[in-house]
Amino acid sequence: MAHQVAKLAAAGVDHVVLATSYRATDFAPVLGDGASVGLRINYVTESEPLGTGGGLRHASTALCAGPDEPVVVLNGDQLSGHDLAAQVTHLERTGAEGSLHLVEVPDATAFGCVPTDDADRVTAFVEKSPRPVTRQINAGCYVLRRRLIDAIPAGRVVSIERETFPDLLGAGRVLVGYREPAYWRDVGTPQALVEASRDVVRGVATSPAYSRPPAERLIGDASVADCELVRGGSAIGPNARVEAEAVVDGSVVMAGALIGKGAQIVDSVVGSGARVGARTTVRGAAIGDGATVGAECELLDGVRIGCDAVIADASIRFTPA
Repeated sequence: MAHQVAKLAAAGVDHVVLATSYRATDFAPVLGDGASVGLRINYVTESEPLGTGGGLRHASTALCAGPDEPVVVLNGDQLSGHDLAAQVTHLERTGAEGSLHLVEVPDATAFGCVPTDDADRVTAFVEKSPRPVTRQINAGCYVLRRRLIDAIPAGRVVSIERETFPDLLGAGRVLVGYREPAYWRDVGTPQALVEASRDVVRGVATSPAYSRPPAERLIGDASVADCELVRGGSAIGPNARVEAEAVVDGSVVMAGALIGKGAQIVDSVVGSGARVGARTTVRGAAIGDGATVGAECELLDGVRIGCDAVIADASIRFTPA
């Protein structure tokens, strides 16, 4: 979400309303009031989950936009390199009520499909199906006129995908699809988050929140021994330590973490305050905040260790099914 806030600021957005529910108190300590990236953040919390549309309607009470002004709406679990300002311009140019960012994927069975006509007008919303009608999917970024948001029923659960958008089409309102062949990834699973982090530090994905070139390492206040290797654009957080002979490649090592002597961290995420033992290999895996992994372990291809978990020396050597 820090990547998303930075992306909004770079596109000229000056006010963000964050709709929270689950673990609502976790966000403000990280994102703050938005001043660090030049915008203002308000937090609105649902006492009961209201769905994608109901939550948007609930949060709209904090919006400053007028009824005809465009409001950018982002799902919190996607990382996109598309041109957000261009999507807003697309809405204005077409005169539509709403613009949806659409991407093509090789297999659309896990996503809602959004077919469009030759004029970019959205013609339907088709939920997940074993036989998708198109490979074009909803990428989770909308630009909507404020009046559309205000028309969502307040105080009840509403799905914007299953109810709001189909109802708008049924009423003859014009929604358009904005397509751009830019980086996009759904980061709704731990493994996808690891892969997205790898893509950012290696430069496959770009983000205003990570502006250093891929070949440059981000050390901050970290302690890095003379004979280690940090490569692939890896990000090493403040007060982290990478000991001698360790290799960190295409990975994110967060604040206060310790990477032991001779360990190898490749295409992975090591959480804040975590400890990785000497000569342990972590490849394509995630280690939660405060977890401890002993010496000479192997964590490969999708393994994830929960926050504060403890793994004994040489006790884990497997690739999950």
